Amino acid sequence: MKKNPLAITIGALLIVIFVLLLFVFQVRKSEVAVVTTFGRISSTKAEPGAYFKLPWPIQSVYKFDKRIQNFEDKFDEALTHDSYNLLSQVYVGWRISEPAEFYKKSSRDSADSILRAEKTLEGLVRNAKFAAIGNHPLSDFVSTNPKELKFSEIEGEILTNVQQQLSSKNYGIEMEYLGVKKLGFPESVTAEVFKRMQSERQVLISKTQNEGEAEASKIRTLADSKGAEVVANAEAQATRIRGEGQAQAAESFAVFQKNPELATFLLNLNALELSLKDRATLIFDQHTQPFNLFQGYSTNLTTNKK
Repeated sequence: MKKNPLAITIGALLIVIFVLLLFVFQVRKSEVAVVTTFGRISSTKAEPGAYFKLPWPIQSVYKFDKRIQNFEDKFDEALTHDSYNLLSQVYVGWRISEPAEFYKKSSRDSADSILRAEKTLEGLVRNAKFAAIGNHPLSDFVSTNPKELKFSEIEGEILTNVQQQLSSKNYGIEMEYLGVKKLGFPESVTAEVFKRMQSERQVLISKTQNEGEAEASKIRTLADSKGAEVVANAEAQATRIRGEGQAQAAESFAVFQKNPELATFLLNLNALELSLKDRATLIFDQHTQPFNLFQGYSTNLTTNKK
């Protein structure tokens, strides 16, 4: 009976595929593999590619997701250092750092191993979170003054605590990040917290008012000082001017004492100049000062006409 070449080819391909399935396994970029020989760990493969293995039951391959995994713990209640009940929830990012140790502590099923690891992490995170909350007063979590908040410090304490426990117990897990997601208060505590926040806000208001009043007093004192300085300078200037005027007046008085007629003439002349300062028509008596100055001038005019 003549054999069909197509059937032979298909059969050969199936044999090759079967051999490959028995002796070769592939590791994807997002995976890490643990190889066991007769149930004991013989090697781990973290780089993507194809690898040789002996068929089961001699060797078995267990693959795990090595990407960063995320989960959130429960929104539960803890007691602060100053005896306030505080509800909190944190988020966590972790990944497999040591595949062999992770294999020992987890299930052989990849999906189930992630759930088990997160269950373990949840307990560790919860204990670390309660410890950190117990070390801090409520004002480190909730305050009207942003400078009093210590979220970064508290998150760092929780993360360090969890990392130390993971390292000491060889879970093969590494924490990538941790943060506080949500805070809250039981209903019985909410009113008291709001009252405390109002009290803190009133303290800030009083502080601001006192600072404003101190600054206003400082400005008023400076303005009074400047004003007194200006008045003193003006009085000094006026005194100097009066002194100069009195000195000049004394000099003029000495001259006028020697020649009283000149003084009278100059006074009359000055008064006459002031009366003729603007355009005007004058009707005056020549015998009244200062118009008596025109008496001699009128006589001279009459003589000249003759």
